Amino acid sequence: MRHGKKFNHLGRTASHRSAMLSNMACSLIEHKRINTTVAKAKALRVYVEPLLTKAKEDTTHNRRIVFSYLQNKEAVTELFRTVAPKIAERNGGYTRIIKTGFRPGDAADTALIELVDFNELYNPNAEEKKTTRRSRRSTTAKTAVAAAAPVVEEKAAEPTAEAADSTEEKTEE
Repeated sequence: MRHGKKFNHLGRTASHRSAMLSNMACSLIEHKRINTTVAKAKALRVYVEPLLTKAKEDTTHNRRIVFSYLQNKEAVTELFRTVAPKIAERNGGYTRIIKTGFRPGDAADTALIELVDFNELYNPNAEEKKTTRRSRRSTTAKTAVAAAAPVVEEKAAEPTAEAADSTEEKTEE
């Protein structure tokens, strides 16, 4: 009986599975998103999210634990330098799985797995918001425009006085 055994073996031996998940985790950290099957994406999410939680606190112990899973110095450096500061405020759910259809060769259900904080399209709290045709300015943009407005008005006021003098000269002639 297999009661309580919910781990997906993905049709591989334990060593092959751990090597595959380690390689996929390194690719996800390096490229921020990868295309794979839905089953592998779900297995990768379970594998990589605890590593991302460990990376939020940059200690030698945590670096060694993460390295024992990833076995790639560049991926560990990337994780602790660029990924960890972006996910520092998030309490979990660091990855997103988006189903993308079926693979042509074998009709396998494919998906895109990505790091949530690195996608500007889906992230509404991004620092640089995309503007639309009906642009809604942020409060910082409004204050910048308000601070610049009086300077523009002062410059505009001076030429009007000169223009008034020139019109008076024209009427005298």
